[in-house]
Amino acid sequence: MATLSFISSSSLRHSNASSAAGASLMPPRQPQRSSLSVRRAPTFRAFSAPSPPPALTQDDLKKLAADKAVDYVKSGMVLGLGTGSTAAFVVAKLGELISSGQLTDIVGVPTSKRTQEQAASLNIPLSTLDDHPKLDLAIDGADEVDPNLDLVKGRGGALLREKMVEAASDKFVVVVDDTKLVSGLGGSGLAMPVEVVQFCWKYNLLRLQEMFRELDCEAKLRLDGGKPYVTDNSNYIVDLYFKTPIKDSRAAGKEISALEGVVEHGLFLDMATAVIIAGKEGVSVKSK
Repeated sequence: MATLSFISSSSLRHSNASSAAGASLMPPRQPQRSSLSVRRAPTFRAFSAPSPPPALTQDDLKKLAADKAVDYVKSGMVLGLGTGSTAAFVVAKLGELISSGQLTDIVGVPTSKRTQEQAASLNIPLSTLDDHPKLDLAIDGADEVDPNLDLVKGRGGALLREKMVEAASDKFVVVVDDTKLVSGLGGSGLAMPVEVVQFCWKYNLLRLQEMFRELDCEAKLRLDGGKPYVTDNSNYIVDLYFKTPIKDSRAAGKEISALEGVVEHGLFLDMATAVIIAGKEGVSVKSK
């Protein structure tokens, strides 16, 4: 027979009091962590993207081509030293190599007074065609280069001396950036120079303009500070501006040279041995 046991109310109150007292002695319970881990939002550190390499300037390209051209130079050579911004990089590099002893017994034949001054300042030994009528190598820039490696030169005003020195050289290496490449000479629309004597220069200017009337050519006397530009040889320069390329450069060169009072023209035909071209994709060499 089942029995029911009863607990008195006083006993129950005593038991509850004891439990409460024991609970007050226990440390507080820490909140239970969920079994599911809480994902924190990802943190990102800011990094600046690497800057793209600076675009090469035209002077950078000229210097690349000039450095490549100097590879043609060997100790003991007699060199034709060109004129212009590109040729100045060549002369500067030669000065470095001579100063460091990497090149020895070099003799330079400058094509202008300003090249002569630059080379002398770098202690490059200098001479002239009178003393060295046969040169091993000439290095110079160009204003235009066509697919046949024919050139327009002389916008720097030194075309006569440049042509004399470069024609006397066994090899003629041309240094340009890719902006100088044209499909036909005169195609850049920039000046093709003709050096003329001062006497009756206007007479020759009109004859030159008439000669290329079919090409819509404009002939202008080159000025410097409002006065006629005077070359190292005390001549004037008539600049020819063509709207379209010259069709037959060889015939044009002969016709210009046949004019009395014309000293020299800026068409350098069948002279270049190699052309070094610097572009954004690197340096290339074209040779005949």
